[in-house]
Amino acid sequence: MASQKKKIVVLTGAGISAESGIPTFRDANGLWEGHDVMDVASPEGWRKNQALVLDFYNQRRKKALEVTPNRGHEVLAELEEQFNVVIITQNVDNLHEKAGSSHVIHLHGSLFESRSTADQSLVYPIDGWQLNVGDLCEKGSQLRPNIVWFGEMVPLMEVAAMHAAEADYFLVVGTSLVVYPAASLIDYVPYETIKFVVDPKLPSIQTGPYLKLYEEKASTGMEKIKKELLSML
Repeated sequence: MASQKKKIVVLTGAGISAESGIPTFRDANGLWEGHDVMDVASPEGWRKNQALVLDFYNQRRKKALEVTPNRGHEVLAELEEQFNVVIITQNVDNLHEKAGSSHVIHLHGSLFESRSTADQSLVYPIDGWQLNVGDLCEKGSQLRPNIVWFGEMVPLMEVAAMHAAEADYFLVVGTSLVVYPAASLIDYVPYETIKFVVDPKLPSIQTGPYLKLYEEKASTGMEKIKKELLSML
């Protein structure tokens, strides 16, 4: 009988997508592509100006359709040959799926889904890049992006925490570990589980015997981590 594959749980953030040309969440002055974050990523912003919010995500969706995965995404997909890999991403793009990863949990929602404003269990795929004012769910209410905005619950957090607690190896790739609750996932990982962190600007994190830091971008860091993981088999 084949032995069960070891489980790798990966938390990814904006840094891995930045290498593919998707701008990171916020620039230095707290604006998000020229907009105040609260105008385009909060329930208040949505109530104030639906057209602005829809257009903002339309432009991001259009951009996401133009870009391709980088080596960071590809290596994570390749690891599925030897490991059971679960990716928990804070990103709303579909680059992990494009690269071939088969188990991706989108903590903050997906650019390529809309959901009903009357019944949040009604979720629909978005074909192409446009979601417009007047696009309605089957109950007749306006569709919104299926994105977790500031001030909203993160519905998949419990599932993500359960996976983190089961990790044989835990990877943090391209995230500063400052956005909660996602940043708290590392606290669910068993103490003796080896944790790999890769980012050009390493987050401030308590070092210990089971922590390996790679101060570089995801594409090159993941190549090194893959070699190390394979050597542990």
